[in-house]
Amino acid sequence: MAIAVIPARFAATRLPGKPLVALGGKPMIERVWARVRRAKRISRVIVATDDERILNAVAGFGGEAVMTRAEHRSGTERVAEVAAIAVRGADDIFVNVQGDEPLIEPAAIDAAVEAVESDEQVSIATLAVPITRPADIMDPNVVKVVLDFDDNALYFSRAPIPWVRDRNSPVHARHLKHLGLYSFRRAALLDFPTLPLGDLERIEQLEQLRWMENGYKIRVAETPHDSVSVDVPEDVTRVEQLLRESPSV
Repeated sequence: MAIAVIPARFAATRLPGKPLVALGGKPMIERVWARVRRAKRISRVIVATDDERILNAVAGFGGEAVMTRAEHRSGTERVAEVAAIAVRGADDIFVNVQGDEPLIEPAAIDAAVEAVESDEQVSIATLAVPITRPADIMDPNVVKVVLDFDDNALYFSRAPIPWVRDRNSPVHARHLKHLGLYSFRRAALLDFPTLPLGDLERIEQLEQLRWMENGYKIRVAETPHDSVSVDVPEDVTRVEQLLRESPSV
């Protein structure tokens, strides 16, 4: 069993106050929290925020929230602060669930936890889903990942990897979209804020590359469950439409 932590900042650049944006009559953070609670391998759900408005909203719907420092550079650092104050063992598992994933599939969360639980050599795991839309391969907003024979990440990129050099040959290239959900053993998570930033992270603007540049392996579990994140106002309209079409979610 694992502890899920949902980092939630109020000052989002493209959509200020994003965690409290209403989706079908409920704040987005409540929808994320409710989805995470349905995962079978999660024993506790904590919202980690730097804003009292979010703290009060979570308390209002009966969730657990903690105040964290405002200066964190990433959601992972915010999750690490929660892990640092949790009185648990070094091998305990924490899951970083993005606060802008109101339709996150509980089974996907379970898959990320299982990837760590099933192998004591794994300290970090994440998810990937096969890309089915050709346009996503070239879209820099869709992060791609390539794997080794043991399902560890070789690289994450906004570029189309693998690149098919010979378009005239009968090569079948399989592209995977990275889903930004991570599970960590506590000891590895606490290392993250101490790791130096490398050139690859700076260039690609992908924090998971910090782990790899510092020698960590990241196990990648494949899932059929894609996710819809909310980054801009247009995404709110899209998610609300999906909620109308499938009220049960």
